Amino acid sequence: MKPSSFLLLPLAITAVALTIGCKPTPPGKDDESKPKTQTSVSGLIQIQAANYPLAYFADRIGGPEVKVHFLAPADEDPAFWQPTEADIAALQKADLIVLNGATYSKWLDKVTLPESKTLDTSAGFKSNYIEVKEATTHSHGKTGEHSHAGIAFTTWIDFKQALKQADAIREELQRIRPEQIELFALNYDLLKKEIEALDAEMETIAKKIGSQPLVASHPVYQYWARRYALNLQAVHWEPETVPDDAAMADLQKILTTHPAKWMIWEGEPAKESVEKLKAIGVQSVVFDPCGNKPESGNWLDVMKANLAEMKKVAGE
Repeated sequence: MKPSSFLLLPLAITAVALTIGCKPTPPGKDDESKPKTQTSVSGLIQIQAANYPLAYFADRIGGPEVKVHFLAPADEDPAFWQPTEADIAALQKADLIVLNGATYSKWLDKVTLPESKTLDTSAGFKSNYIEVKEATTHSHGKTGEHSHAGIAFTTWIDFKQALKQADAIREELQRIRPEQIELFALNYDLLKKEIEALDAEMETIAKKIGSQPLVASHPVYQYWARRYALNLQAVHWEPETVPDDAAMADLQKILTTHPAKWMIWEGEPAKESVEKLKAIGVQSVVFDPCGNKPESGNWLDVMKANLAEMKKVAGE
């Protein structure tokens, strides 16, 4: 062999070694943290959510693989919000439209959406929907007059149902992007632990409250009351509106047979409302369903604050 051949041999061996050393490691095998930050080549999954809880769940589960949009304005109830033409166009362009089901989005009857892109997150427990047989018509905010008759739609404040809705999102994301099954499963499991902790704590609080009568400012707590066996009746008040004499008389009528000592508000009530209730022996706490994005924090923060309020009712 010529001397030059001996010089080429080490170079060839080095090249082979470099080729082997640079061989890509299968996803998820080298560093468990990498799937959490990895973005698919095909781009982000564009998601439109019908309310803030679903937007929060989708963002938590999808992580860096998704871009979540929530169109309802901050000062409107997403359940009664009506989309503009531009909003409808944005909905139709999404890769996934996450709906609450249970007749939540009243605009659905007037909008045509691609069925292949829509996900009814509560379809799995449709047989457990609560029918609201009697409801008065009232108005608040920019949504105008509306009624809560029909199907109760605040599904997620029963935390077991919230978990089923989050799981439906996980399942759909895994179908859309199967190469990220492990990522979505991991993120869902983290969220699941947090929701299960809320459920367990609310159960403990509810047991301490027992059968004592409670009254709610708005008829949106049906699933919550059922899940945690709360003895609850509701009026049709708004947090920002001070109850007039007629409203107070209606409450007093309820209290004759349902002697509640606590009013549960869906938002921070006016100080005058709180004082009016105190005068008749009724204290106030807030349990915010958080259908829209809060001014600060996130859905989990709001739910934790709700449970802290309910501990007052339980005497803690």
